[in-house]
Amino acid sequence: MSPKLWRKAVPGEPDVELFTTRADFDAALAQFATPGRVAVVMTMGALHEGHASLIRAARARVGAKGIVTVTVFVNPLQFGAGEDLDRYPRTLDADLEVAAAAGADIVFAPPVEEVYGGGEPRVRMTAGAMGERYEGASRPGHFDGVLTVVAKLLHLTRPDVAFFGEKDAQQLAVIRRMVLDLDFPVEIVGAPTVREIDGLALSSRNRYLSAQERTTALALSRALFAGRDAGRDAGRDAGRDAGRDVAAVRSAARAVLDEAASLQPPLDLDYLALVDPLDFAEVPDDHSGEAVLAVAAKVGSTRLIDNVRLWFGAA
Repeated sequence: MSPKLWRKAVPGEPDVELFTTRADFDAALAQFATPGRVAVVMTMGALHEGHASLIRAARARVGAKGIVTVTVFVNPLQFGAGEDLDRYPRTLDADLEVAAAAGADIVFAPPVEEVYGGGEPRVRMTAGAMGERYEGASRPGHFDGVLTVVAKLLHLTRPDVAFFGEKDAQQLAVIRRMVLDLDFPVEIVGAPTVREIDGLALSSRNRYLSAQERTTALALSRALFAGRDAGRDAGRDAGRDAGRDVAAVRSAARAVLDEAASLQPPLDLDYLALVDPLDFAEVPDDHSGEAVLAVAAKVGSTRLIDNVRLWFGAA
């Protein structure tokens, strides 16, 4: 299939090219890629400003002469029974516009049979213990599916650097661990969560929320911000001006989520966790250093996740 040119939103800028086969993508990469200046942003499509911020960061990193590839692939391996694989939004035309406007050169959007040519792979990556807690406990096998497709796409796109959003904090952690443990020759960069004006973390699944459900869903970010602020205030009151109090963080966030459970519609909490970003193990009350306050909940039939990064102890 010949590549499709997609006009960027800004007149005079280069076009973005769409490839759906490995052969065409390989040919383009071989012709244009410059060693040290190849970046990839992996997505499942339904692109929004959060994805656009990753693409812009990738463009800034590799420069005008580099190559920025955006992959669009709804990976069936990371969806469990009863999850929203069939209704997950497929909006390729809109995705091309977002990718082009943000500075991508290539959109690689292969069909399932192009990625898994022999059917579902018999050999897969495993996230181990890191993939069995929190998101992994709620979605068994999810991270094995994520790592399998990320490994394949890293091989196919051959980037020097790959950008992922910090909103999916546990996913970012297991990808970094895989790259480190298995010596993938790529740098993994995490980019800050992008939020809507009301604080809700941008997500492709936000479009599923009704107006009332969205009001309830705002409790996720409110809980995280309450934990962040209360922990800082408690640390200051205790004479640790640069630090936070672990117990105060947990307590303040939990209070907001408990209150949201009585809203209509209610917030159905899956987990609230304060974890080490390296292995996603729960931190002790005397923790010092970076931590991630993470939350997952359902509102109606939509499952949402969010997190904030905190620092405990002296700065």
